[in-house]
Amino acid sequence: MRMRFDGWIAGIGTGSGTRLVLGHWPRSPFGPVSDVMVEHPGGHRVLLAQTAELAAFVAATYAFDEVRVEAMQVSAGRAWHVGAGPLRLDFTVGRRGGLGWLLRAVPARLARRPRWVRLVDLPARPALRGVRTYGSAGNGRREWYGVRDLHPVAAATATWDGRDLGPLTDVEPPVRFGFASTPRHPSLARITTTVEVPDTRAP
Repeated sequence: MRMRFDGWIAGIGTGSGTRLVLGHWPRSPFGPVSDVMVEHPGGHRVLLAQTAELAAFVAATYAFDEVRVEAMQVSAGRAWHVGAGPLRLDFTVGRRGGLGWLLRAVPARLARRPRWVRLVDLPARPALRGVRTYGSAGNGRREWYGVRDLHPVAAATATWDGRDLGPLTDVEPPVRFGFASTPRHPSLARITTTVEVPDTRAP
């Protein structure tokens, strides 16, 4: 069974060492939902998910030390505003570069096909350190990312329980939720994520 999430992923580093990965999914198997994966400087990994159903699915696909279901508000556009439990995140998006224009030129149906994604994975690894577009997720699941656009994040501010997380920085070191990280430089990707879940029904 294939579960498809269509929307955006933002990867952001902060001066405190906390790294943030926002997933905003207007179209998903669970309806319009969002989640934030947080890795603190000491390596503690937290999932903030909008619903219990989404939290269970994401936690079965990636690795976390803590999973929390939180009310979540996401406002998207050139300027993004995110409220998720203890997290407040605001960021602005810059103009797309050459890679973003190339990705936009790929038809949407092609961009999400596994064969195409595997082909893109080869140049993505050396060009974007830590980035993978196809791989193995948790519990025997396969996952692939059909990227259709890419923008730099130009500016960001974030707080956790009211504490300022510091200025915008690279996502360094790479996050450790699954088989891949986000690009090192803070970015917002237009993306279709597909998770292939094994059929566990008895024959």
